[in-house]
Amino acid sequence: MSENAPDKSRQQPGEEIQQKLFEKRGKIYPRQVQGLFARLRTTGVLVLLGIYYLVPWFSWDSRQAVLFDLPARKFYIFGLTFWPQDFIYLAFLLIIAALALFFFTTLAGRLWCGYACPQTVWTEVFLWMERLVEGDRSKQMKLDKSPLSVRKFYLKAIKHTIWILFSIFTGFIFVGYFTPVYELWDSALNWTLGPWEAFWIFFYGLATYGNAGWLREQVCIYMCPYARFQSVMFDQDTLVISYDEERGDPRGSRKRDVDPKQAGLGDCINCTLCVQVCPTGIDIRDGLQYQCIGCAACIDVCDDVMEKMNYEKGLIRYTTENAIHHEKTKIIRPRIIIYAAVMFSLIAGLVYAINNRVPLELDIIRDRNALYRETDEGLIENVYTLKLINMDEIKHEYNLSAIGIEGMVLIPDGKDIALKPGEVISLALQIRVDPVNLKKSSTGINFTLQSKTKPEIKTTHIGKFIGPVLK
Repeated sequence: MSENAPDKSRQQPGEEIQQKLFEKRGKIYPRQVQGLFARLRTTGVLVLLGIYYLVPWFSWDSRQAVLFDLPARKFYIFGLTFWPQDFIYLAFLLIIAALALFFFTTLAGRLWCGYACPQTVWTEVFLWMERLVEGDRSKQMKLDKSPLSVRKFYLKAIKHTIWILFSIFTGFIFVGYFTPVYELWDSALNWTLGPWEAFWIFFYGLATYGNAGWLREQVCIYMCPYARFQSVMFDQDTLVISYDEERGDPRGSRKRDVDPKQAGLGDCINCTLCVQVCPTGIDIRDGLQYQCIGCAACIDVCDDVMEKMNYEKGLIRYTTENAIHHEKTKIIRPRIIIYAAVMFSLIAGLVYAINNRVPLELDIIRDRNALYRETDEGLIENVYTLKLINMDEIKHEYNLSAIGIEGMVLIPDGKDIALKPGEVISLALQIRVDPVNLKKSSTGINFTLQSKTKPEIKTTHIGKFIGPVLK
C-alpha cells in the first residue's frame, strides 16, 4: 500500500479527483503472501524464466536449438528452419495469440497479466531480490524512511548491483537468441562484442532494470493498453476476483471469539492485508478496477485470515458478476465457443501448413521489356528470370519443367539445377513456341521445380506466355 495515499475523509469530491490525477507516486511495498495462487504464480515464473534463460544454451543437430540468424535470414526453432518467405506463419501465430488472449480473458479475466506477462514475471523476480537484501515489507518501509547512513547506502548499493547484473544478463540472453550464445559469451569475456550486440544487451538490460525495478505497477496502470480495453472482453459470466460486499460489510476489527452477527459486523475484519499484498496498490473491496492484474494475492491472504478467524473462506474469490447477484453463471456461452472454435481451427491449420510446407521457393518474373520476340526460325520467344531458393538443410539437384503449350522448348532445359543448403540463385530462362500452337495471346504455363533425390519436394508456379495469334 502506498505510504503517500491521501486521507479521503478530509477531501471534497473534486479535491479527491484532482489528487488522483496529479498526486506524486508513492512506492508500493507488496507484502509477501503464501497460498495456492502464490504457488501457481511462482511456478509460472520459474517455468517461464527457465525457458527464457536455458533454451539458447541447448543444441539441436550441431547448432543452437533456437536461433534467429538475421544475417543468414534463417530462423531455427528446434528441428524446423524458417525463412523470410515463411513470415506468413508468424502472422498466423500472432492471430492465434490474440484470439487466445480474447478467449482466456473472456473466460477468466486477466490470467495473462497475473501469471505470464513479462512485466509481472520480471517484477516478481526483482521483488524477490529486494526482499532478500532489504528484508520484508516493514523492514523496507523502515529503511526508506530512515536517513541516509552507511548501512542504508550499503543495502541499496547491493540491491541495485544485483538488479543491474541480472538485467545485463537478461539482455545478454535476449541477444543470444540472435547471435549464437556460446560465441556471444566468448566475445563478452574477451571484450570483443560488436557494436550492435553491445547496444542491444545494454538496451534490453536497461529496459528490464527500468520496468521491473523502478516502474513496476506503473507499466500495468499507465503504459499497458490491455488494462484499458480489457473491459470490452468482460461480461457478466467472466471469472473475476471480487470481494463479497454482502458478506463482508459492515467491516470492523474484532476479537477472534466475537460473533460478527451479534456485533453487527460482516466477516471483513478490516485488516487491510488484501491491500498490502496487492502489487498495484488497489483495494479490491472497492470493486473491480482496471488496475487489478488478477494475481489473486488478495485471495490467498484473505483466505488465510478467514481460516485464522474460523470463518468460511472465499470472502475474496474468483467469481462472476452473475454469481454475486445470485444469478446463474454460464461458463460455456456463444462468445467462448466462437473464440475457441476459431482459435483451434487456426492452430490446426498452422500445424498442418508447417508439417506440409515445402522447403523450396520458386519465383517466376517475366521480362517486361518486350512482350515477346520472334527468332530466326520463326518461333515466338518469352524471356523469364527464375529465382530459386533451397530452404532445406541438404544439397538438392532439381529438375525444372513447364507445361501449358504444346511443343514448347525450355532453354536451358532445366534438367540439372543444383542448389546448396540455403542457396539462392537467379536463372535466366527462354521459352520458345511455334506460333501455330498458340490459341490465344496470353497462355498460362505451369512451371514445376522438383528434387531428384526427394521427389516429394516440389513446387509449382503459374506464369504467362505472351505471343501473337495466327488467324
